[in-house]
Amino acid sequence: MKFVDKVKIEVKAGDGGNGCVAFRREKYVPRGGPAGGDGGKGGDVVFVADPNMKTLLDFKYKKRLEAERGQHGSGNKKAGKSGKDLIVKVPVGTVIKDANTGEVLADLTKPGQKVVVAKGGRGGRGNAAFASPTCQAPDWAEEGEKGEEKTLELELKLIADVGLLGMPNAGKSTFLSVVTKAKPKIANYPFTTLVPNLGVASIDGYSFVIADIPGLIEGASKGKGLGHEFLRHVERCKILLHLVDISDYEDPIEKIEKINKELHEYSPKLASKKQILVATKKDALWDEEKLKKLKNYAKEKNLPLFIISSVTREGIEDLLRYVKEILQKEENKKEKEDNSGSE
Repeated sequence: MKFVDKVKIEVKAGDGGNGCVAFRREKYVPRGGPAGGDGGKGGDVVFVADPNMKTLLDFKYKKRLEAERGQHGSGNKKAGKSGKDLIVKVPVGTVIKDANTGEVLADLTKPGQKVVVAKGGRGGRGNAAFASPTCQAPDWAEEGEKGEEKTLELELKLIADVGLLGMPNAGKSTFLSVVTKAKPKIANYPFTTLVPNLGVASIDGYSFVIADIPGLIEGASKGKGLGHEFLRHVERCKILLHLVDISDYEDPIEKIEKINKELHEYSPKLASKKQILVATKKDALWDEEKLKKLKNYAKEKNLPLFIISSVTREGIEDLLRYVKEILQKEENKKEKEDNSGSE
């Protein structure tokens, strides 16, 4: 299945039905009163977050969505039937923006969350609604209102507990494949991961979602490389695992600093998220001095550091248990806040 995380579409709510001009026509009632019914309301366009949807691919091919219009009123004061709302399913994590103004209309972060993005037009009143002591036979009715029409931009931001940071070829995909059942593409060259991969890791009966996100390059905050395509998916993660390859010839600290600089330039809030340093490819380490330097850096920055090998699984369980503890603390903290807020 192709992963699509950004699309532009048009939506049109249903027009309201027209009111009716009619008069009673009954035997022995030569001049019956007005009897035109009201038009029905047009259907709304409603977006719903569906946990079973993982991509915006459907909207790549269906660019215009229209709700049903309301039916016209008829004689005998019969109101027209209202148009059906158009229910549009989108993945959890979809941000809906007005494409013309950039205004965020909704951020659907919870399964089942709904938002009306375009309201249906009100039905027009029939002539029966205009009868009065001074105007007993009105011969006019209202037209239905037009339904709202908008151009929207849908943007999917993955919702994961843990995001994997790291330069291209830092070992993120291999790590994900080892700790979860995800099957990302793995190869020894940059940008193997062109789209985010999700996997569920489990340790001691506790599960959490990890997102392997395309690698960064310098200048990503300005849109270079995979740039913003990468960064917007990191925004929702609770913890960031910053993976750095210690088996190559490059300075690991320089690589860490480059990525943190890009995060800060894109969003200071993103840069302030809790990070755990993960030194990868321990099995291929040839320069112990490099690891010693990294340990001193982690101590200086007060960052937890784990040294792992996805090939031998060394250090993997310890890392997952540490992640579990942090996530559980976050959950307990949020639960207390929710409880105190509802009192």
